[in-house]
Amino acid sequence: MLSKNELRDIITGNAKPGQGEIIQTIALHLGRKKSTISALENSQPCTKAEEEAHLIDFIDTIEFWHSGLDAGKYIGEGAEQKVFEHPESDYVIKTNDSIFYPYWEDYLHSLLIHNYFFPHLAYDLMGFLIMDKKLFSVVKQAYVSTREITDLNHVKSFLMANGFVHRKRNDYYHPELGIILEDLHDENVLTKEGALYFIDTVFYITPDFYQ
Repeated sequence: MLSKNELRDIITGNAKPGQGEIIQTIALHLGRKKSTISALENSQPCTKAEEEAHLIDFIDTIEFWHSGLDAGKYIGEGAEQKVFEHPESDYVIKTNDSIFYPYWEDYLHSLLIHNYFFPHLAYDLMGFLIMDKKLFSVVKQAYVSTREITDLNHVKSFLMANGFVHRKRNDYYHPELGIILEDLHDENVLTKEGALYFIDTVFYITPDFYQ
C-alpha cells in the first residue's frame, strides 16, 4: 500500500530510502542551500543556474564525478537522457541533464519517488559528469529486454487502480499523495510477459504533498 507519510519522510530526510541514500543526501543539501539563498536575498528564489553551481561544488567536495562514458557503448537517446551499455548486460547507464525539471532538486526527488514505487527498477546514482559544457547525472538501471508492445490503456487502468487520476495524454495526478506523473508513453513503460515495467518516469511534487 502506498504511504504518503513514508514517501514524505524520505523526501524530507526523516527516513532513509530503501535505495538511493546518495540521491537523498544531495537533494537535502540542495534544498538547504536554496533556502539559505532565499533567506539572504529577501525571499528571492534561487535560480537553477545558482543551484547548479552549488551542486557542482558539492560534487567536488564529496568527489562524486563519474569517470566518463565510452562513446562506443552509446545505444540511443530521448528528450531528456542518453543511454549507454553497462559492462554488466543486465543493466544500462543513463545520463540526464534535468531538462524536464525546474531544479536539480526536483529531478533528484523524482528519482527517490521512482525508487519508492519501483524498487526493482531503481535508479542507482553513479555520479555526475560534464558533456558539451552541460552537467549530467549518471545512473545505472536494470535492463528490460522485451519486444512486446505496451498498451497505454493497460497503463491507464493500472495507474487508476492505484489512485492516480488521468489528466491528459500520458500524464497523471495522485490526489491523495499530491504527486504528478508525466510522459508515460510506450517507450517509458515497457511490457514483458504481460507485466508493466516503468523504466523512465517523471514525477513532480505539488504543494499538496506536504499537507
